[in-house]
Amino acid sequence: MPRPITATISIPAMQHNLRHVTESLHRQARECGREPPRVWAVIKAGAYGHGIDQGLRGFAAADGLAMLDLSEAVACREAGWAGPIMLLEGCFDTSDIDIVDTYGLTVAVHCEDQLRMLEQAAPRGPVDVKLKINTGMNRLGFAAGAAAAAWRRLAALRRGGVVGELGTMTHFSRADDDADATRAQLSVFLDCTADMPGPASVCNSAATLTSGLWLGLPSARPQWVRPGICLYGSSPFEERSAGQLGLRPAMTLTSRIIAVQECPAGGSVGYGHRFTASVPTRVGIVACGYADGYPRHAGTGTPVTVAGRPTILLGRISMDMLAVDLTQVEGAGIGAPVVLWGEGGPSVDAVAEAAGTVGYELLCALAPRVPRTVVPAAGAAGRTCEPEEMQ
Repeated sequence: MPRPITATISIPAMQHNLRHVTESLHRQARECGREPPRVWAVIKAGAYGHGIDQGLRGFAAADGLAMLDLSEAVACREAGWAGPIMLLEGCFDTSDIDIVDTYGLTVAVHCEDQLRMLEQAAPRGPVDVKLKINTGMNRLGFAAGAAAAAWRRLAALRRGGVVGELGTMTHFSRADDDADATRAQLSVFLDCTADMPGPASVCNSAATLTSGLWLGLPSARPQWVRPGICLYGSSPFEERSAGQLGLRPAMTLTSRIIAVQECPAGGSVGYGHRFTASVPTRVGIVACGYADGYPRHAGTGTPVTVAGRPTILLGRISMDMLAVDLTQVEGAGIGAPVVLWGEGGPSVDAVAEAAGTVGYELLCALAPRVPRTVVPAAGAAGRTCEPEEMQ
């Protein structure tokens, strides 16, 4: 039989999360008498490790899809997605514009080189563009003082038929933990774009889930939000769990106990003897390690669930195995089910916190060798995916 480790991807959970976010936005809009923002579902990095095909199925009700990789955008078009697709980092070479033109993609323009690419291009039809402005993230985007000149050049290209719909965007750096910093970035954006009509996009997952933040833009401006990690059932906030936000885990990583050891008091477990038992300890060995994408830097105390009971990891993670404490999990032996994260176990965020990282990394780092099973939407047939299908 195959090694007993599986990542289960839930299309119903992805649908639920998108619906939950969308309904919240629509409720806020009704309360304020405004049009609700449209939603880009972000499916970069192979839909955060869940697979592009699963992203398409889980977020079919989104207004648009956003990603980084041109090949992923082409795959979405060829799979039948007819709605808007935005390349969040724009084009990397002038030749990319031919593909953007062919497949009807929207591109971010965040630097002088990309602006020149458009000025030198001759697409068959106009290309939709979002001018990205650096409002304090200092990662991508035109500086506030350069944004107006960039807009004028793009507006000239629009008049010449090279650019189609022209909008603006920025990215908040601290929407998850600092309201003042976020309001300051929003203020910079509003000042820069006061004379730039067209759709605007400012809200990532944390900003989308922060009630009312999107309402800071003028009501006359069409608006898009860009939720990412929250659509997969992980929280962008340290102080609020995904469950508290009404989200469901879209990925559940499971395995089984493959061996049991009776470790005496004073005995140690695993490489480096990072755990030494103070009392006799029953140790379960699980078929999952860092070669499967489980974080090697997770250590003793990281939460895990065995046979429906919460327990903890012991010692250092190996390439193919990890150890858990079975002392209080009565009756759990070889073959007992283990939930590393997801439905029926600890959240991916709880595991990530114990490992000193974020849930994003764990989801995206799941190794290709881990088999994936897809839970379909109601009325659809499920299937097991080959690793290459999940890229």
